[in-house]
Amino acid sequence: MPINFFNLIFMAHVTNHLVIMAGGVGSRFWPLSTAGRPKQFIDVLGIGKSLLQMTFARFQDICDLSNVWVVTNQAYVDEVHAQLPSVRPDHVLSEPCRRNTAPCIAYVSWKIKTQDPNANIIVTPSDHIVVNENEFRRVVRQCLQFTAETDAIVTLGMKPNRPETGYGYIQADLSSPSARNREIFRVDSFKEKPDLQTALGYLRENNYYWNAGIFVWNVSTIVNAFRIYQPSISRIFESMKDVYGTPQEQEIINKRYPECESISVDYAIMEKAEEIFVCPADFGWSDLGTWSTLLMQSKQDLYGNGCIGQNIKLFDTHNCIIHTTEERKVVVQGLDHYIVAEKEGILLICKLSEEQRIKQFCED
Repeated sequence: MPINFFNLIFMAHVTNHLVIMAGGVGSRFWPLSTAGRPKQFIDVLGIGKSLLQMTFARFQDICDLSNVWVVTNQAYVDEVHAQLPSVRPDHVLSEPCRRNTAPCIAYVSWKIKTQDPNANIIVTPSDHIVVNENEFRRVVRQCLQFTAETDAIVTLGMKPNRPETGYGYIQADLSSPSARNREIFRVDSFKEKPDLQTALGYLRENNYYWNAGIFVWNVSTIVNAFRIYQPSISRIFESMKDVYGTPQEQEIINKRYPECESISVDYAIMEKAEEIFVCPADFGWSDLGTWSTLLMQSKQDLYGNGCIGQNIKLFDTHNCIIHTTEERKVVVQGLDHYIVAEKEGILLICKLSEEQRIKQFCED
């Protein structure tokens, strides 16, 4: 549909906001990450930037710095300030307890709405990586334009390249694209993490995409969705509209936030709302959920090894991930499909297939 005169007036007053969700415990990369320092705050790739800093950097051409928001657990507020000093201190929101993504998004949405009633928002996790950032920005910009013109909710769907069982999936209706943007399609359904046979079927169907947890919407759209589909959460944050930005805000949030149901935005909103769209994309995305996924995203030698650190020498070693950034010299011989990781005096050497069991054993 063509953009009419009234849409042009509306769009002229729309500003883009970025919300980074950074409150997760993120301890999958043990021993690098722990509950005290989750993976979003560590330099997983060994490039001098944490995953949080990389997330922030890839959006700098999409919205003004003054419109960047970070929602995190109160235990990590100081870490966010230290890693992102250019983000306004009052835009780092503190959750007193973990209540999953729906209350997190509701809190920041109501707060943004009090300051910018026409805000256009993109919400992203803090601990994912993107390889092709130019393509990523192109996709994000067109989704923001779409939500500025409509009352739709858009989620990004990652084109799968393997039968992944660790991700949720989005089933898209590819029979007819949106009239406003031919790269955006209606969502048929959201699927839970599948077993291997189901994931293989999704891969063959060609209209299933990984759910990356990246959402785009206008602030009025998401606030109205909470009012309709999650009235109990809506009432909590609506009742605080007069205290946002005041000295009393944190005290009242600390009191009222625990009243929220612990629920993801997928269950709370995405699976219930009607105007849900997906933009299929392929820009080299990964949520870096395991050492195995880090190996897949790392530059590998001829033998399938990924090395992160200085002066690492490998002999008769295949398909291993070596992360030893604090050591002056590391020599590994005779391993196949192993993790070798060191952090602050803790050394992990284990099979890639056993990483979750070993991590649980060592943390107990």
